Amino acid sequence: MKLSHLKQITAYLQNFKKISAIYRVSDTIVKVAFDRDDELYFEMQRSNSKIFKCASYARSKVYNAPFDVLLAKRFNRANILHVELFGGDKIVRFKTSVASAYKEEITYLQFEFTGKYTNVIILDENEIVLEALRHVDIFSSFREVRVGQKLLDVPQAPFEAKEYPLEDVEQFLYDEYAKEMDDKLSSLKKQKISLLNKKLKKLQKLYESLDDENELEAQAAKLNHSANLLLANMHKIKPYQRVVEVEDYEGKKVKIELHKEFSSASMMANSLFTRSKKAKQRASHLHIEKESLLSKMEHMRLFIHTVEEAKDVAKIQLLFPKNIQTKRVKTNDSIEIFWVEGYKISLGKNEKGNVELLQNARAKDIWLHMKERPSAHVIITTDKQNVPMSVVESAARLCVDFTMLEKGRYLVDYTPRREVSIQNDANVLYNKYKTVEVDTR
Repeated sequence: MKLSHLKQITAYLQNFKKISAIYRVSDTIVKVAFDRDDELYFEMQRSNSKIFKCASYARSKVYNAPFDVLLAKRFNRANILHVELFGGDKIVRFKTSVASAYKEEITYLQFEFTGKYTNVIILDENEIVLEALRHVDIFSSFREVRVGQKLLDVPQAPFEAKEYPLEDVEQFLYDEYAKEMDDKLSSLKKQKISLLNKKLKKLQKLYESLDDENELEAQAAKLNHSANLLLANMHKIKPYQRVVEVEDYEGKKVKIELHKEFSSASMMANSLFTRSKKAKQRASHLHIEKESLLSKMEHMRLFIHTVEEAKDVAKIQLLFPKNIQTKRVKTNDSIEIFWVEGYKISLGKNEKGNVELLQNARAKDIWLHMKERPSAHVIITTDKQNVPMSVVESAARLCVDFTMLEKGRYLVDYTPRREVSIQNDANVLYNKYKTVEVDTR
């Protein structure tokens, strides 16, 4: 972040009188609520530090490290006594006080936007380090950041920084967030689409490598024919003979190889019958495997399209949730799992997945399906809790995203699973339901 911008932002921060609340919303982002409604976010990632504003930023988890505990203790509902750009460098320092029953505590909060050593440091009134986002030992830098040690000043920069005037500091802070999200969204899309395309190519390769049904049937018939000929001519076959030539039922000469691992012609014939049966079964089941692969490929194309159409990072994070399981759990390749606001949302990739969802859902789980048209089945696992409407709307959007490529306005019905009656496979009837509209335009 430019020094000139930090100077102007510091002047903007001097308008605030109080820190209402402060906590981390991600590993490197600290949210600070000033006075009542003014919220700023301090991104303290090395080489990408900045201050920004946005309407809302989802909290990834609650942090309880010593740094976070002290951050809340010292600065929640703290009065701001002074804000400055400390030492004329890229260090925004807040001098604060919290009135307690015993005495008034003076605490400094430093946001250091200094590139490699970007940090958030909490200091007492004697500038002794109380805690820090990153602890720095004496072997990593001359400027040690360690609890109980006095913090040294940053050396003065050997150059004069240029000035970059801002017309509107607040708008600049909003623009910083928009730019960051655009860059991050573009990068995430590229990364995730590449991953999905690899999976799609793998499925296409599997589909192309499938045997031909006619060839399998011809192979089964040939093996069966050879086995019958062996049985019919066993009296002519000499011990240890490796190739026999016999006449088939039409008088044609047929050569049959006898494998070494079979000690008799009858055992060889049984092996041929077994291989014939397997080839016949493979041919009869081939259409099921083809349909399964085709449905998975179609699901993957819809997945790619959904990522391409994502408007924000939150949508990408929803589509690619972090693995929250502590134990290894067997995944189902016919069902896609998402997490929204802590609720598990399951989506059928194909008919098999839809059937499994219907069969395994509990009575109070919420079932969703597009109105009066074929679509993916979706289940919200409720654990007997009341589900927020925002979760239902997100699940409805997923139902549409993984069914329709065309943009438009669509209706999605939803009802408790107990109201859904299975007719045949994934075909159902339901009476009591509500409807939500999804606009993908």
